[in-house]
Amino acid sequence: MEHSPIRVAIVDDEAPVRKALARLLTASSFEVKTYGAAREFINSIRTDVPECLVLDIHMPDFSGHDLQRYLARLGIKVPTIVITAFNDPEIRERCQTAGAATFLTKPLHGPTLIDAINAAVTDSNRVTPVARPK
Repeated sequence: MEHSPIRVAIVDDEAPVRKALARLLTASSFEVKTYGAAREFINSIRTDVPECLVLDIHMPDFSGHDLQRYLARLGIKVPTIVITAFNDPEIRERCQTAGAATFLTKPLHGPTLIDAINAAVTDSNRVTPVARPK
């Protein structure tokens, strides 16, 4: 049985980062869409919610953390990999509290990102068995 590729959205205000990540993920058989701003991504989720979100935390106007909170308010749960050039423990904790599956610092190691996406999607698809009464 053939599986369809995992659909990943990349939201990062730096074009070279978006392009490099898109190339890496496309070469690794992911279906990728890129967005230069959180608001661009928000407009797209009306018709297409990805299976995983790779999200830069520091962006002008609408930060990655703002986007996480916005999606939560809408009830949209997307496994999220937060990426940043700043390894700030406070920001890391805030993102993880908001539901980020993983927090990675730039420059990214390709296999680490790929493993994080696969783990995040697998964990989100995992169903917790319900205990039956005895």
